Amino acid sequence: METSRATTRVLVVDDEESQRTALASMLALWGYAVETAADGQEALDRLAATPVHVIVTDMMMPRMDGRELLKRLKEQGGGPPAIVQTAFGNLESAVAAIHDLGAFWFLEKPVQSQALRMLIERAAAQERLAEHAERLERQLSYHGVLGEMTGASPRMQEVFALIQQVAPSRAAVLVTGESGTGKELAARAIHTLSPRRASPFVAINCAALPDTLIESELFGHEKGAFTGALERRAGCFELAQNGTVLLDEIGDMPLGTQAKLLRVLEDQRVRRLGGKNEIQLDVRVIASTNAPLDAAMRDGKFREDLFYRLNVFPIPLPALRERKEDIPALLSALLADINRKHGTKVTEADAEVLSRLTAYAWPGNVRELRNVIERAVILAAEGPIKAAHLPPNFGGQAFAVAAPMGMSMSGTAAGIAMEGPAGITGAAHELRVLVGSTIEQAERGLIELTLEHTKNNRTRAADILGISQKTLFNKLREYGTQDAG
Repeated sequence: METSRATTRVLVVDDEESQRTALASMLALWGYAVETAADGQEALDRLAATPVHVIVTDMMMPRMDGRELLKRLKEQGGGPPAIVQTAFGNLESAVAAIHDLGAFWFLEKPVQSQALRMLIERAAAQERLAEHAERLERQLSYHGVLGEMTGASPRMQEVFALIQQVAPSRAAVLVTGESGTGKELAARAIHTLSPRRASPFVAINCAALPDTLIESELFGHEKGAFTGALERRAGCFELAQNGTVLLDEIGDMPLGTQAKLLRVLEDQRVRRLGGKNEIQLDVRVIASTNAPLDAAMRDGKFREDLFYRLNVFPIPLPALRERKEDIPALLSALLADINRKHGTKVTEADAEVLSRLTAYAWPGNVRELRNVIERAVILAAEGPIKAAHLPPNFGGQAFAVAAPMGMSMSGTAAGIAMEGPAGITGAAHELRVLVGSTIEQAERGLIELTLEHTKNNRTRAADILGISQKTLFNKLREYGTQDAG
């Protein structure tokens, strides 16, 4: 939350009363709350009683000078950012205060009011950012919460640590994980913890846009650049200037657009479609994908040079089934949010519901959990969630999928006829997929059953499955099939 000038408190430290009073009056006119002290010792006393956001201190003072004040604050673990005033001839001492004692900056006397005003604004912004980061770190330490992400499990603690490490930098980040694991929430947490948090966060879903529109959405266009371009429009990179852009589902970006994106990332310049001039950018880029890009690169669908440009700092998100110990905490957070949204008063889930939630494999991850809980909250309205509020046959039903080339695929919760990946069974030309199985497990089961159906004829199996022989080979190699060659 941004802090207004009225709630930004500045401590003025100067032994000359006339200088101290004049400076305090000027800061008050600018809208700041002001405290004053006649020397370093009085300043320490003031700081012990009243927290401040910025210190403006003279260097030469009796009893305790500005340098000693900064030294004491550093020994105590650091204080608010300090702007040092220094007389002509004492520049060396002021620079040493910045280098050795962590002062924010210095100004020569007589102080130029506009320069002082700018420095105070910047120092206050830095202090607010530090306070915000400290609050988030405290939430993380005590409650397993980072921004809108929840999880005290070891896997999520690793994710939170990576986010905190990379956030202050300018490095590109690639967030990977299954659909519904919270990739956009991770990107927003990185932005919120970064120095760019006061600037825009702009997200674009590369999978949701047709090829004809994605370049316009990314780079913008001039009026008349193409049919239907009735006015100039800024792209997401321009809109995110000084902030962060999230390229969601980057693996679905067309190859031609990938080449143009790579140039934008390398040059930090963008040109609108139909435009003549390039626009200088200062944008932090985060990309996300729900499918590993290795296979796409092998198939020639994703550029390796773009991958290495984006994958400077990878952050893999675990599936919910890999961190089920987080479900009670996620449930509490979701209940609070959903109750606010619908005006309901649901307090908790009973023991049977919690047991079923924990036993379920959650192929849709946290997004699916939220949908299940939201439905249950609407049905319950108040009190605890009970088993009757869950979807019918929750956690036990299976589903049917259309099978290719005359093969039948039916869903049932019983009847294992052939051993396969967990939750996947087959018999003759029938594949049974239990809800709770992963996409990868279902895919492997279908490929293996199709190969059995074609008597291991891989050319025909690839045709039936609608994939290339190269893709089929790579899938078999991933599964560790002995005869992958």
